Amino acid sequence: MSPQPASTSSRQIVWPSVITVISAAILIGAEVFGAAFAGGWALAILFGLDDTSAHILQAVLFGIGVMIMVAFIRGAQRIEPFFKRA
Repeated sequence: MSPQPASTSSRQIVWPSVITVISAAILIGAEVFGAAFAGGWALAILFGLDDTSAHILQAVLFGIGVMIMVAFIRGAQRIEPFFKRA
C-alpha cells in the first residue's frame, strides 16, 4: 500500500497563464532592479558615500527588489493560476 492517498484528478499546466506571468515578471523585474541599481547609485552620491557603501546600498535595494518580485509572482498566481484540475 502506498502511504499517500491516490489522486483521482490530475493537474495540467495552463501555459497561457504561465507565459503571461513570466512576461510581466520580466518587464517589471527590469524596472525594479534597474530602479534599485540607479536609486542606490543616486542615494550614494546624495549622501557622499564611498564606493563600498554605495555597493552595499545597492545590494540592500536589490534585496528589496527580490522581495517585491516574489510578492508580485505570488499575487499573479492567485489571479492567473498556473495549474488546473483535469
